[in-house]
Amino acid sequence: MDQGTPPNYCVPLVVDIDGTLTGANSVHETMLSLIKRPRASVRTLLELGNGYAAFANAIAEQASCGACALPVNEQALAVIRQVRQDGRKVYLSTGADERFSKAIVRSVNLVEGVFASENGLELTAQARAATLVAAFGVHGFDYLGSAYKDVPIWREARQALILGAPRKLTNRINRELPNLVVLGTREFSIVPYLTLMRPHQWLKNILVFLPALAAHRFDLATLAPLLVAFLSFCLCASSAYLVNDMLDLNNDRAHAEKRHRPMASGVLPVSHGAVLFACLASASLTSALMLNPAFAAVLLGYSCLSISYSFYLKRKLMIDVVALASLYGARVIAGGIASDVLPSDWLVGFCLFIFLSLALVKRSTEMIASSKTMPEKIDGRGYRREDLPTVTPMMVASGFIAILVLALYINSPEVRATYRHPVLLWAICGLLTYWLGRLYVITQRGEMRQDPVIFAATDRISLLTGGLVAAIFFAAIL
Repeated sequence: MDQGTPPNYCVPLVVDIDGTLTGANSVHETMLSLIKRPRASVRTLLELGNGYAAFANAIAEQASCGACALPVNEQALAVIRQVRQDGRKVYLSTGADERFSKAIVRSVNLVEGVFASENGLELTAQARAATLVAAFGVHGFDYLGSAYKDVPIWREARQALILGAPRKLTNRINRELPNLVVLGTREFSIVPYLTLMRPHQWLKNILVFLPALAAHRFDLATLAPLLVAFLSFCLCASSAYLVNDMLDLNNDRAHAEKRHRPMASGVLPVSHGAVLFACLASASLTSALMLNPAFAAVLLGYSCLSISYSFYLKRKLMIDVVALASLYGARVIAGGIASDVLPSDWLVGFCLFIFLSLALVKRSTEMIASSKTMPEKIDGRGYRREDLPTVTPMMVASGFIAILVLALYINSPEVRATYRHPVLLWAICGLLTYWLGRLYVITQRGEMRQDPVIFAATDRISLLTGGLVAAIFFAAIL
């Protein structure tokens, strides 16, 4: 051992927080949480007039955004545990204010302390390197990081450890730091980004074809603009889901299934979600303008309502289900505009009640699940467990009113003038009665664990029922 070099058991390990110990960025998430608190947002922004230090301090004062719930990288945690078993001390390091790191220190409970910015003064990588050298001496500590910004600190460390960085970045850093020890790399994958977009939810956008289908318009001139409309709504819906995921991070992390979503789990930082949102929203608006201004206006209204739902409406009793039903209805109206086939009053009435019923199914599912795992009030919602006996009759009544509207439509003069065999349509009423009844029973049993539309797309009996409905519909036309 070289003279002056401390023995291994005396060398502490310093671990970077944002990007290494956790995939999330505490500062970005705190700034994001301010959006839901307009007054706090305004007060924080006004601090920019007093300089960056005051602004950073104002953000840090809002650090109660749920930092203790930030997802911890299990690989980094395993390294920390191994170092502790070797009898060495572990410290955390971050360029953010110390108030962000306190909750992480408490949750990990394996570290001696933290080196962080104080009083709103940003601790840059160079400043952190100087601070660690002052505390432990040159080459008196090992440092575990994951980004190029950590290079100044690695240069002062005895051993440079890297974990979770892309392979390309790791190779670049390795050329600058030959003594770099790679504990694990992160390969780029498009899968988390596709997961954020929720392509399985695009099924709902098939509703844009409904007005043309009801009017028996199957020509290519009608289909072409509808395909563009479908694409616009897919991109717009995905951008709205991104906003919902960013605003609902803490609730998602407390949920048994939603905690695995890319941003909630820390696989992707919220900054990536924000960039993806901007790209999807821009592409959606561009494709919408290819059709006509009226369609673009409906799409913009859908987007505003969807984002308002994520910000505020989903926490309001009954307003949330009306908003959900309206989002379904907006697709139908937009499809009518794109195909130049305005939906009839019968179709509007049927959609209003069937979509309201499906929205109530979704909310009932959450209430039933909460009765098993959560306290009385559902997190992020305006409902309590005792509301279920009231919501259930509304759910069932809405569905069967939709069937009644369909029955009245079948008996109307319009049907007799449009269909060659209108009597066959009565079988559709029977099939819908069966399907909705089965859906309600499954929901009440607590076996409905997903969105009812997604359930219908993956359930074998639902697919068979849908196939029979389509066959009867075309048989009545022909």
